[in-house]
Amino acid sequence: MVRRILLGSQLRRLREARGITREAAGYSIRASESKISRMELGRVSFKARDIEDLLTLYGVTDDAERTALLGLAREANVAGWWHSYGDVLPGWFQTYVGLEGAASDIACYEVQFIHGLLQTEGYAHAVVTRGQPQACSGEVERRVALRLERQKLLVSERGPAFHVVLDEAALHRPYGGRGVMAAQLRHLITVSEQQNVTLQVMPFAFGGHAGESGAFTRLRFPESDLPDIVYLEQLTSALYLDKRDEVAQYERVLERLSADSLSPGDSRELLHGLLHED
Repeated sequence: MVRRILLGSQLRRLREARGITREAAGYSIRASESKISRMELGRVSFKARDIEDLLTLYGVTDDAERTALLGLAREANVAGWWHSYGDVLPGWFQTYVGLEGAASDIACYEVQFIHGLLQTEGYAHAVVTRGQPQACSGEVERRVALRLERQKLLVSERGPAFHVVLDEAALHRPYGGRGVMAAQLRHLITVSEQQNVTLQVMPFAFGGHAGESGAFTRLRFPESDLPDIVYLEQLTSALYLDKRDEVAQYERVLERLSADSLSPGDSRELLHGLLHED
């Protein structure tokens, strides 16, 4: 996904530098203006012949530059590991999993659930079962397995910096019974001590706060050509915001949430307190 976006953005810059319209570019590869738009947004796969023709149209004659861009196109067409879960993974979420896996910095606010990257197997099973009451046991297990596979990201050699602000409500909303919740709280305490993880709790006692619009995730990438992206999940689709002014608003909300929430140390103390209640 990230490679598609990178290649698409470079093709757009090359086209605009030559003053060529999307319609003219589409004509050169026997396609529509809308396909060029989708290519430049990284939303479709790339054919080598199309890339070669576009590079010729855009005046790219240097062999090294052409080879690099064609290599990027080949890499962009390689299916990610998550495609093997296509039976339980909607297309709009496949995009997110690809971006999540490529991010160098992930920051998010969660209000109802523990974030998927921090869920225990038991908690994830309870969440999936509650959210998909018609799903058979096999489908539930596949969805849980996908969630656990995503979590390997946090302990990988190039794992991202992960900053999560959990509304205290997510810690009190029971999923799977007392034993499952206790295990989940213990897991949060443990993972919060990882060097690349910052976990903060927005306590009930603070009252109203900056996260009034609900849960969201901001993704940042090591490639300077890629903009930050804000991910907003809906019931049957998702929004991916990359306009600088929109992302900046969410960044300000993150800063306020971080400033107003409990510190990481105090958040762990709160988790310990909930764990030892009753």
